[in-house]
Amino acid sequence: MRNRVIFAAAIASTAALFAGCSGPTAADGSGDGRIAVVASTNVYGSIAEAVGGDRVDVTSIIDSFALDPHEYEASARDQLRVAHAAVVIENGGGFDPFIDGLIQASDSKAAVITAATLSPEYPAHGDLDTHRDDDAHAHDHLEGFNEHVFYDPAVMATLAGKVAEELGTIDPAGKDAFATNAKAFTAGIEKIDGRLAQLKSAHEGTGVFVTEPLPLSLTDAAGLDNKTPPAFSEAVEEGQDVAPATLLEALQIISAKQVAVVVVNAQAGGAETDRVEQDAKDAGIPTLRFSELLPDGETYLTWMTANVDALAGALS
Repeated sequence: MRNRVIFAAAIASTAALFAGCSGPTAADGSGDGRIAVVASTNVYGSIAEAVGGDRVDVTSIIDSFALDPHEYEASARDQLRVAHAAVVIENGGGFDPFIDGLIQASDSKAAVITAATLSPEYPAHGDLDTHRDDDAHAHDHLEGFNEHVFYDPAVMATLAGKVAEELGTIDPAGKDAFATNAKAFTAGIEKIDGRLAQLKSAHEGTGVFVTEPLPLSLTDAAGLDNKTPPAFSEAVEEGQDVAPATLLEALQIISAKQVAVVVVNAQAGGAETDRVEQDAKDAGIPTLRFSELLPDGETYLTWMTANVDALAGALS
């Protein structure tokens, strides 16, 4: 069963405290002249800071590994932040549904940037399917679409350009600075893409096991062949128990050394993923732990570079 920690909703007294505070405090959504940006997670907050520099005031709602974007219950303080925002950045695709609820509840007029829709893989119809785990929490996602687009560096480069465009509309005096910052960010992305191309050249077709779809954009770009039984990663992603036959199939893949590396979502696990990790260790297969959030002190570029370097080290 997926182990997640859910942030409790704000108590009624907190909601009452903020009830009288509505609407932005300035035309740009900030009280100090900077553009107020709210990001669903610190991944997107980092990109907003990289593009906006000192002309933005960025708040990342999810910035702790103890919080789950899929199941986060927003507070009255979150609603106030969104109400005051000039720009809101979300992942979309069912990854961070609390943001849409905040936008609706706060009657926000912010420009909303949805990263998932910038992916070339995003379905045209955009219909969400809903699944429920054993704790009765709904998980909406797009069927056949990996919503973890922040593991696709190319999509994040596109996002940076979109952020620069929106910020430049709000703050024309900063337009050139935003464009320059986005260009610098994209240059960093190009270095990551170059490293992934090198991995693909050296290791294309090598097997990989992922306990969740989280890193698939990255491993696909590296040319790795996902050997994970689909039912295994789907069950882990949905917070469901892995069927015994599926677990057995997964363990056989590990014991037969059909994969060169195992990648685990560091923020979602359970008995089945622990068993895969242990069997990989017993078989001498490297295991990497990737996360849905930035570790403290990292930027998006340093974080994703470290992930690619870790993958390279495991493959070599």
